[in-house]
Amino acid sequence: MKEFDPIIVICVDGLDPEYLDVIDTPNIDNLIQNGFYCIGRSMWPSVTNVNNVSILTGKYPSSHGICSNYRYVQDTGEEIYMESSEYILSPTIFTMAKEKGINTLLATSKDKLRTLLGKDATNVISSEQPDDWIITELGKPPEIYSLEVNAWTIKAANAAINKYKPRFVYITTTDYAMHKFAPENRESKLHLQMIDSEVGNLVRKYANATIMISADHGMSAKTNLVDLGKILAEKGFKNHSVPIIKDKYVAHHANLGGGYIIYLEEIYVNKAIDILNRVPGVDTALSREDAVNKFHLNADRIGQIVVSANKDTVFGNTDEIDLPTGLRSHGSEHEREVPIIGYNLQNKEFEFCENRDVGRYVINALEL
Repeated sequence: MKEFDPIIVICVDGLDPEYLDVIDTPNIDNLIQNGFYCIGRSMWPSVTNVNNVSILTGKYPSSHGICSNYRYVQDTGEEIYMESSEYILSPTIFTMAKEKGINTLLATSKDKLRTLLGKDATNVISSEQPDDWIITELGKPPEIYSLEVNAWTIKAANAAINKYKPRFVYITTTDYAMHKFAPENRESKLHLQMIDSEVGNLVRKYANATIMISADHGMSAKTNLVDLGKILAEKGFKNHSVPIIKDKYVAHHANLGGGYIIYLEEIYVNKAIDILNRVPGVDTALSREDAVNKFHLNADRIGQIVVSANKDTVFGNTDEIDLPTGLRSHGSEHEREVPIIGYNLQNKEFEFCENRDVGRYVINALEL
């Protein structure tokens, strides 16, 4: 009988390479020593939804259409959490695999990624919506805002692999621990070593598996909050400013991140960009066309201006929130460095430069 050799991809949400630099992870180190490790780039904006979809489609946001966690539709005034598969414009690996009759599994800590990514996966498990059989086997999952939940998700995926025998597995976690704790903190060590232990269990149980680990984005400490919408309004430019990072997990980042999409009348774009590029804390403010070209965004899913912050800065509405003490967040170009780890790859010549290349590898390996 042929040995079971699934392809297992683990997206560790918020795994800035610095965590691997300072925390001892013997099982992940073993993958690196017997496989490969490089630091690649995530998509911009460096947020969860955009990058998980890029990994699972192998495409840029220009193709798959997910350019933010949260979207404002200028024509209708509608505001949307980008958490449904209906918003994805390119086929995911799950859809392509289903068409070929290939068995797949999605395991996620965040339930929003079940609804965003889970369409056409043969089996889906979520720590926030666990199946009865998983609870019977493993007990109830830890809460989503905990250090333990991600290790539980990987452990649940291990059990589901054993039960369903999928050919492709995508495991994606939550970055609560990275938002709350810097790499040198004791809690970060506990969190990552729990993940590392479960990675070791996967390797030992599925010795012939191809295992790849990457991240959707990195993480930085933030000390500066800038309200771009208010700055423009005070200059006489009526606008609607949307935080790219916004989602329902507000305990993570308070909806404060390093990217903003600004909607305003076209005639004011150039003047507004000139003002924004002189604001302390702004790395770059770009027109829609320039942002599409630089960041491979989808022109139909963004506003007239796209802004990226410097490493210390987040954008937000200062009438609604103050800068939380010790905030760690992401979204800018400064959180685009991500680890890419590969173990037991069949095609050792494949080049990995971006996290989406992990998805491209799977598509090629499964001949999708």
